[in-house]
Amino acid sequence: MERVVNTVITFLVFFVLLFVYTKISGPIPLSINSVTTTKLDTFNVTSEGKVSVIPDIAVVNLGVRAEGASVKAAQDQINQVISKVSEEVKKVGVEAKDIQTANYNIQSDVEPGATTQRITGYTAYTTLTIKVRDIAKADIVIDTATANGANQVSGISFEVSDRTKAENEAREKAVSLAKSKAENAAKIAGFKLGKIINYSEGFSGSPIPMRAALESAQPTAIEPGSSEVQVVVTLSFEIL
Repeated sequence: MERVVNTVITFLVFFVLLFVYTKISGPIPLSINSVTTTKLDTFNVTSEGKVSVIPDIAVVNLGVRAEGASVKAAQDQINQVISKVSEEVKKVGVEAKDIQTANYNIQSDVEPGATTQRITGYTAYTTLTIKVRDIAKADIVIDTATANGANQVSGISFEVSDRTKAENEAREKAVSLAKSKAENAAKIAGFKLGKIINYSEGFSGSPIPMRAALESAQPTAIEPGSSEVQVVVTLSFEIL
């Protein structure tokens, strides 16, 4: 009986001391940490889809260079040529929205070899970017522009108006090929594929720009050829 009494007294003392401690120091902190880890084995495969496209838009970069004794003289001359070129290419089917000034600058000309700097005149230069939506008229636009004062053709590039359609076709080919490669690899290596858990893609194969030399004596001949739209996809499969 004495033993039981001593045990009860011990518990009572413990709880009294615990009560006093919590009143002085606050509640005893309780922390529970739970860590869950998931191991996921994946198999990645990359494939490329290609679609050949025929460009249907030409982008022509025309340069105009003029010299004058003063800044105003150079500006007046170059502005007159720009206005004339724009007016004439509109007559062959180019819309005003498709004619854009790409750059415009004027610099002073200094006498070479002089001990003191002496300005001998001014040179103005500008570039017009003309988008020809009827690609068959690209050569006509260039000939018209050069006949009306454009004295440089700095470059020609080609675009596809409906590039999205070509990209979707290339994407479909790339995904189909990637799935086939993954299935063959799984069969050979002896594992099972689960669902696709990640997808990424990239693009390449934009039309290559052409450069054209200015030949005033001969009509311009433009051959757009073809180019490839390429979509590279990477599929990540869960391994079961």
